[in-house]
Amino acid sequence: MENVFILDHPLIQHKISRLRDENTGTNEFRNLIEEIAMLMGYEALRDLPLEDVEVKTPIETCMTPFISGKKMAIVPILRAGLGMVNGILALVPSAKVGHIGLYRDPETHDPHEYYCKLPEPIDLRTIVVVDPMLATGGSGAEAVNFIKQHGGKHIKFMCIIAAPEGLKRLREAHPDIQIYVGHLDRCLNEHAYICPGLGDAGDRIFGTK
Repeated sequence: MENVFILDHPLIQHKISRLRDENTGTNEFRNLIEEIAMLMGYEALRDLPLEDVEVKTPIETCMTPFISGKKMAIVPILRAGLGMVNGILALVPSAKVGHIGLYRDPETHDPHEYYCKLPEPIDLRTIVVVDPMLATGGSGAEAVNFIKQHGGKHIKFMCIIAAPEGLKRLREAHPDIQIYVGHLDRCLNEHAYICPGLGDAGDRIFGTK
């Protein structure tokens, strides 16, 4: 799985374990999601292109590397993906933020789009799609479809927890994107929830039921 990166850093694994705990409250859960997104972003963005720019230091003038090209785009899948945005913005404050809204049919578990707004020109940006959970893979695959339909080319997908079924579906639908996973869990249950998972990420981030 050369386009899949399982990020086994001890800090990421420790924070994911705290996310799983049903006793972790809303504020701590929200902070952990941001922290994990930042740690994952550090790894996922290691191949951003650089260009040398002239800078005058207190000692002398030198050529030194800056991130090149159009600014990055962060595209959360609503609503849980919103919890990961600030963690990545802390690394790249100049990034633009788009939004994709999908809801899952309670019977078929298939995703349906209700909102899509992307920063332009999307074709020139490195795009990081974020969603804490990759369960069936339907929403992730559809979100990447929408971005490609709008002209997006350089796409990374980042999730904190994935089920093998969802990872397989996303890889098969989009073999050309990079996929970053905090932890690969065991399976989906009959309700399409990840096991052992962490429950409903959106509800736990926003304190809803």
